[in-house]
Amino acid sequence: MKSQITKLLINEEGMTTAEYAVGTVAAAGLGGVLLKLLTSPEVQDLIWKIVQQAFSFLFFR
Repeated sequence: MKSQITKLLINEEGMTTAEYAVGTVAAAGLGGVLLKLLTSPEVQDLIWKIVQQAFSFLFFR
């Protein structure tokens, strides 16, 4: 009887499904934030300046 109660209390069946759901929601949220950041004009200008400096450093030293 004790082992059956212990199995019921420790049973984690379905737990992996919940973990996948939380991970999926977190990944979707992070993707949304990255999309919003990368489409903003300020961040696009910053990335463009970094790329320009990198190429000017490589080719025009």
